[in-house]
Amino acid sequence: MAPEIIHASSRSTRTIVPQPKAKRFSLIRTFVFADFLTLGNGFCGTGSVLALMQYLVTNNDRWLNAAMALLPLALVFDFADGRVARWRHQSSTLGADLDSLADIISFGLAPAALAFAVGMRGTLDVVILLYFVACGISRLARFNATADALSDDNGKVKYFEGTPIPISVLLVGMLAVLHFQGLLGPAIWLGHWTIFGVVLHPLVLIYALTGSAMISGWHVPKL
Repeated sequence: MAPEIIHASSRSTRTIVPQPKAKRFSLIRTFVFADFLTLGNGFCGTGSVLALMQYLVTNNDRWLNAAMALLPLALVFDFADGRVARWRHQSSTLGADLDSLADIISFGLAPAALAFAVGMRGTLDVVILLYFVACGISRLARFNATADALSDDNGKVKYFEGTPIPISVLLVGMLAVLHFQGLLGPAIWLGHWTIFGVVLHPLVLIYALTGSAMISGWHVPKL
């Protein structure tokens, strides 16, 4: 039963004013079509991570190929959700948060897991991959916090600060090329360095550069 507020007048009469009951939040009803595309992005990223786990267990290249193929598909979903939302003139209260959470899986965690799976497993490699994911999380948090300030009168963001996190799909493409040339795993391109007894594969430095670009102050025009 809704709570009531009792007002006392100067003649000691009482007026009972019923308060409106708070509307219950419905998760499913808040979803719009674009949100399901965003979930498709997250499903692809999660599927990629699971495929990489299967690859490490079975050493079957089909799982590695599937993991690589799912990430460009995640990019398609990521591109489509915003376009569909604007086309249908629909926005969701969950849209921005859903997008960020899906992006960090598909374009942060999954590319880092891919690097680990194909041979970048030294102690310093892992530190750099953790740095890369942390940069991706920070990049998305900064965008969510500053999107309103960067928007024009139509609500459209004019530019990104730092490179967008989906740019990590380029890393996936590079690793795919090396994979099909037989330059990953034990024969990983550029080999490895041992620094004070700790292993570093120079190839992983591209992740450090990509992560640093995400958290930089560069202004990248939004297409």
